[in-house]
Amino acid sequence: MTEPRIHTQTSSRTITRKIAITAGVCLMVPWQTGFAHDDHAPVLQEVIVFGRSLQLVGTAGSASEGIVGYSDIQLPPLLRVGELAEAVPGMVATQHSGTGKANQYYLRGFNLDHGTDFSAKLNGVPLNMRTHGHGQGYLDLNFMIPELVATTRYRKGTYATQDGDFSSAGSVNFDYYETLPQSFLELTVGEFGFQRGLVAGSRELTNGSLIGALDVTRYEGPWVLDEDLQQEKFYLSYGTDIAGRETQFSVHGYFSDWNATDQIPARAVANNLVDRLGFIDPDLGGDTRRLSFDVTSDLGIFEASAYVIDYDFTLYSNFTYLLNEPTAGDEFEQRDSRRIYGLSIGDQLAGAFNETPFRFSWGGEVRIDDIDEVGLFNTMQRQRLSTVRLDDVREASAGLFADIEFQLSERLRLGLGARVDYFDWDVNARQEVNSGSGTDQQVSPKLRLAYQLAEGLELYGNYGRGFHSNDVRGTTIAVDPASGEAVDPVEALVPSIGSEIGLRFERDNFNLTLVAYQLQIDSELVFVGDAGGTEPNAGSDRHGFEVAGFWQVNDWLSLNADYSETDAEFERVPVNERFIPNAIESSFSLGLNALWDSGFSGSVQLRYLGQAPLIEDNSVRAPSSTLVNAGLGYARDNWEWRLEMFNALDSDDYDIAYFYESRLDGEPQGGVEDIHFHPLEPQSVRLSVQYQF
Repeated sequence: MTEPRIHTQTSSRTITRKIAITAGVCLMVPWQTGFAHDDHAPVLQEVIVFGRSLQLVGTAGSASEGIVGYSDIQLPPLLRVGELAEAVPGMVATQHSGTGKANQYYLRGFNLDHGTDFSAKLNGVPLNMRTHGHGQGYLDLNFMIPELVATTRYRKGTYATQDGDFSSAGSVNFDYYETLPQSFLELTVGEFGFQRGLVAGSRELTNGSLIGALDVTRYEGPWVLDEDLQQEKFYLSYGTDIAGRETQFSVHGYFSDWNATDQIPARAVANNLVDRLGFIDPDLGGDTRRLSFDVTSDLGIFEASAYVIDYDFTLYSNFTYLLNEPTAGDEFEQRDSRRIYGLSIGDQLAGAFNETPFRFSWGGEVRIDDIDEVGLFNTMQRQRLSTVRLDDVREASAGLFADIEFQLSERLRLGLGARVDYFDWDVNARQEVNSGSGTDQQVSPKLRLAYQLAEGLELYGNYGRGFHSNDVRGTTIAVDPASGEAVDPVEALVPSIGSEIGLRFERDNFNLTLVAYQLQIDSELVFVGDAGGTEPNAGSDRHGFEVAGFWQVNDWLSLNADYSETDAEFERVPVNERFIPNAIESSFSLGLNALWDSGFSGSVQLRYLGQAPLIEDNSVRAPSSTLVNAGLGYARDNWEWRLEMFNALDSDDYDIAYFYESRLDGEPQGGVEDIHFHPLEPQSVRLSVQYQF
């Protein structure tokens, strides 16, 4: 996509982008060229591994945790990077805006918005954004390069001491390859102007291993308004021994600009005012820049990692059109510019106490978000008209956890743990009355039991306390910056209590997990359309069950499937207002992956998203949606060809839907309540050619 038509910082960002991309090319080209002509370079034979087949009976802490990796990740077609999160059984990633924006996530009856109660890490570095300009917990996975992901480790619920902020519904940890199976150059073209080039590889050096990638994507999109996506990424990592200690240095770079077709009112389509792929406001979109550096080292007495992230974000949205400003329109800009600094340490050891074996793990982490600009502005054609709110914020946190697991008998394991989190913040608001500072803390105990009923069959019981943090600007607010009315502040840390009973069965090339769970949260974060973000709401209660399975049918075919069902409702509200908007009631996914000795490969993925209430009294509901993606590949010698079809059945279902008031030209001053939806992207085909060297 092109740079925004009107933007005060376009020039400096363009220069920064060109310097970074040029540096990446200069580093990659001579390295790859030299490797290609090295007759003595080692030849790595690809080993096909399905991570879902790994046996976890006797080691897992719950039935709802697991590992997905290798061919489980590489074979399924991927329309958007955020769909990497769908490796977590029951997780669904949708989109209501442009490709450059973070996805909308659903898990365990949560509309997680962009990450309010689901946390993610890459190589141990946290990815959720606190006190973000668009939404609390903002989780943007777009900077990741999917081909570099080796394994995905996930946990659900509040039971793991390692998981802190934003992890009440679950967490995921992505790990990049330390050494790629092969170096390669890949080119992809597809319908709606999709173009992508990727070069990636690794090389053993005298004292270590170097890995890197450069990824460039262009996409016009299927929308009436050109998405005009321009996206560049690079990654460099070097692992070596320093004084006998294994150490890894990594650098990530990401630049993205896009135009957006946000959700549109159903009445506009029904009345033929716009196409179902059309738009209301032509000036929406945004840009993101993310540069980061991290280092991890085994120091002997413990492992340590540190990171620094430089981040810049601008987003233009308009959900209500002419409701609040009949002349200028309701377009607004959200800004976020920050640096994040973090450090974590941890280790584990094994021993015996009175002849009872145990495994003890501990860790600590510190994070500082230095936010020099987080703001909301009224705009027209991307020009600022007025400032609604502009703040600079410093938010710091420290967390400590300890966990011990006893092997009480040959069949019984007992785990006890606790985590302590402390937050400190200072808000400097443009409106002095909304400035302030504060602290908050929480202790989160954890308990788990695992009993092996028979060989390959284990029963689990889990209990834990977790939390999510609120936007700390809400803890110091006294006056609504838009209306001038007095408002009550919110708590910084919102506790959650979860429990589950689960069963895991593993036999040869088949595994199955069954889970029944319950989760209570003191305050629900709910997306508000006309505000463009999340707001705290009443507490909530969820209970449901999940079934997930994997079957390695034979040496060339695997099958995975999961089904979840959740009952979610608000607490402490009238009975007829207890439904939680966008709380998906059920989901189902089915995946078939095949890899033949002849070099052919195939994948078919089906995703079903059930109905959901769109309003608290359940009088308006979102319909279910079904999506099928498929891929076919062929590899021979150093070449691989892959044809992928997205939305293979050309479904016109909603990708996401909301219900709120908006106003179009000529409509009553008070607006019209309506469903606002973003459709699934229509059927499209992409062809990739990869050369390995």
